[in-house]
Amino acid sequence: MNSFLKFPDGASVVVTGAGSGIGRSTARICAEAGLRVALWDLIPESIESLNEELKGFGATTFVAKVDILDENEIAAGFAATQKAFGHIDYLVNNAGPANATAVTFSEGVAMAAGSMANVTTAWLALGRHDGDAIVNVASVAGNITGGGAEPWYPSAKSAIAGFTRYLALRRPGGIRANAIAPGLIDTPRMVTYMQGDEAKCIISRNPMGRAGRPDDIGATICFLLSPAASYINGVLLPVDGGAQITV
Repeated sequence: MNSFLKFPDGASVVVTGAGSGIGRSTARICAEAGLRVALWDLIPESIESLNEELKGFGATTFVAKVDILDENEIAAGFAATQKAFGHIDYLVNNAGPANATAVTFSEGVAMAAGSMANVTTAWLALGRHDGDAIVNVASVAGNITGGGAEPWYPSAKSAIAGFTRYLALRRPGGIRANAIAPGLIDTPRMVTYMQGDEAKCIISRNPMGRAGRPDDIGATICFLLSPAASYINGVLLPVDGGAQITV
């Protein structure tokens, strides 16, 4: 393997919302790529089962129950992770509320975009090294389409893209910052929706003829973190099978 495709020895990543769906796939793929992986989630059972899976093939992991809506828990999570791993090279901001969560507009934006900004701020405060990178999970909703079951959802996802560009331009500590915009992804959170007519219609119009899989997103995130993407900065990358070209 060419060296530019390999992560530095001992490098580590925090993946929020690692217990299910996109977060779970991202954590596993990053571990398979040789990263030490900190699994953050609200549900201990989900990350414990993943932890056992990753340890089964020799990965180095750390488990933390963290509510990303609580700044004290964020700080405690980073302190514990840093004690276990030392420098935290990479951050994947994946955790966030489902798009049908019935909250007010302000609450939804704060939960989805505000919490991501708080996690990022806490990570940056730990001190950065040149080559560190962050990937934020946005969506095609709000950035390419107007989709979303609640009005706060596309608004928050476009805010995440804007925050990512800000980080990429300012480059605190020399980091790279990118975001991905998943399309329709078949995750546990989407089980009911995927059985409905709307999802079937979306899939029928997709050039790839299928919904995305969590591994499609996890692999893209891992690439954007990696040295192979060392000159990619400030990008919002759609991962939707080409659905955006049919809009």
